[in-house]
Amino acid sequence: MPKMKKKGDLPSKTCAQCGLPMVWRKKWEKVWDEVRFCSDRCRAAAKGAKP
Repeated sequence: MPKMKKKGDLPSKTCAQCGLPMVWRKKWEKVWDEVRFCSDRCRAAAKGAKP
């Protein structure tokens, strides 16, 4: 069984909408390269901002 990683060792990105940092989550394991927004709220705001 692999050792646990510290939160500081996990990869992070900034949200494309709000600019806040977001840390890797287990549920994003397979799609981490595609993750752009930190929440559904930011995704909806970005979608509504486009003409």
